[in-house]
Amino acid sequence: MSAKSKFFRVATEGATTDGRNIERAWIDQMAKNFDPKKYGARVWLEHIRGVVPGGPFDALGDVTALQARDVEDGKRALFAQIEPLPALLDLNKRKQKLYTSCEVNAKFADTGQAYLTGLAVTDTPASLGTELLQFAAHAQNNPLAARKSDPAAMLSEAVPFELELEPETAPPPDNTAGALTKLADMFAKLLGGGEPHKAAPAAPEPAAAPQAQPAGSAAPEATPAAQFAGALVQLTAVMQGFAAAQTATQTQITALRSEHDALVQRLSQTPADAGRPPATGGNGSELTDC
Repeated sequence: MSAKSKFFRVATEGATTDGRNIERAWIDQMAKNFDPKKYGARVWLEHIRGVVPGGPFDALGDVTALQARDVEDGKRALFAQIEPLPALLDLNKRKQKLYTSCEVNAKFADTGQAYLTGLAVTDTPASLGTELLQFAAHAQNNPLAARKSDPAAMLSEAVPFELELEPETAPPPDNTAGALTKLADMFAKLLGGGEPHKAAPAAPEPAAAPQAQPAGSAAPEATPAAQFAGALVQLTAVMQGFAAAQTATQTQITALRSEHDALVQRLSQTPADAGRPPATGGNGSELTDC
């Protein structure tokens, strides 16, 4: 997820580009009613919405939250927090499009209240913006009409802004070492049936001179990578033990199956009336089958 900006001013109660005024109540309504899940307000270049992705007028970000605050001269102002895309961050670094103008729908959908439907970045500064307001308000055809998302929408005057990102939250603590230790202990118990297995320390290489530890210093703890490697060694041993046991069991099963098949074969070839030959008694007049 991209980083979000700090809140910055996007509109103040007052004039718009078509002669109407952004009312104080609208500022509060926009702040209260805004919900990206209900209707998302995207950030556009000069209020122009691109149709084909990958063009010069792609969206530059999204408005994530709005706030209403009192500012100088007792006026009410609207502050926005946005989630800028890389293209907007690049423009801002190059000191381009340093002013914003918001798109206000005074009676949005069936709510009958004001709603922020879009936000534009522009190079028109406040002084020239005032001239544009006066010109558009008295023009027979508003020169910005084609840039509105809705004919009833109003475009506010351009006000300067500074795009400052909120500090990113710290990542969760790394519990890899503890998890690996528990994993290694579990494997050791499976192998030894008792206390966790502790590998014997490796003998020093003949050519390497022992490194003396400073007095009072403790031996360095194993790094998570070393613990992970040790756990993998023990895991390999456990898996090899399982494989050997499975092979032995399979050998026994195969032998038993062979003996069973041989017995079945032998019994299947024995006649049903097989037995001892009849015994004759006396003069042969009596036969006994037993």
